[in-house]
Amino acid sequence: MRDVPELAPDAVRAAHRSIHAAFTNSPQFVSGPLSDRLGVPVIVKVETVNPIRSFKGRGTWVVIDALATEGAIGPDRPVVCASAGNFGQGVAFAAGPAGVRSFVFASQRANRGKLARMRALGADVREVGEDFDAAVAAARTFAAENAALLLVDGDDARISTGAATMALELTDGVAAGALPSPAVVSVPVGNGALINGIGAWMRHAAPDCRVVGVQAEGAPAMALSWRAGRPIDTDAVATYADGIAARVSIPFAVELMDGRVDDMVLVSEAAMRNAQAELTDALGITVEGAAAASWAALLQGPSPDGPAVVIVTGSNV
Repeated sequence: MRDVPELAPDAVRAAHRSIHAAFTNSPQFVSGPLSDRLGVPVIVKVETVNPIRSFKGRGTWVVIDALATEGAIGPDRPVVCASAGNFGQGVAFAAGPAGVRSFVFASQRANRGKLARMRALGADVREVGEDFDAAVAAARTFAAENAALLLVDGDDARISTGAATMALELTDGVAAGALPSPAVVSVPVGNGALINGIGAWMRHAAPDCRVVGVQAEGAPAMALSWRAGRPIDTDAVATYADGIAARVSIPFAVELMDGRVDDMVLVSEAAMRNAQAELTDALGITVEGAAAASWAALLQGPSPDGPAVVIVTGSNV
């Protein structure tokens, strides 16, 4: 497992202290209905009660703050990214207070509500191409032509550092006696930033806990890459869960998964829709498709041998 200073325990602790308070200390509790359904205690981590309604605010706050401090972005050098919606909202939310203009490229098929919220947060949103990875290519070209910094989700370890603070809160809850010690954490995977952060912290604080990534059957690029030990792209994606709908893998993220991820599983569209309905009913909150992947994988089995963590990563339906 490659040593990455940004993912070291002290760096994660420092990141937790620096992140905007709206994104930290999110609700975490054992759900009775979900525990009854799975047959083991189910710990729910709800990452939707914040200004952008997803976990992305953690990592984007860390990386935008660092880039602004370094002078890599500023009033005269904007930040550019591609996003299905949640990452772009996080970038826009963090860039505004830093005095940095943000440009977000999104697919022409992107979630209209997410596009509207990115614009409301101050991002200049450009709709390009038929899928997320076409937007990535357009963002890359725009950044090169406009002296802007291109920020790729999953390609900067500081984004994973921010995501790792979620796992820190879980293990702190265990240490405080508020939560049982988890045997498995089920993590939706798009570009890999979240699972690499979760995996890095759990290896440090709960090494016996399995870290399992989940992708849609119609968007398996990172699962294929993890299994092969090298980046593998797919020709297309076919999933309604836009938060994990990427056909191009991130080489750096694939490298970081080595030693931090125990397994990668694929779930069907029907399984995610059913899981989405179950979570909404059990928790009384809105759950987006990508967030439902976490629960769908646990229901798919095999049954965990101890407490399981479900991460509700977003509610931008």
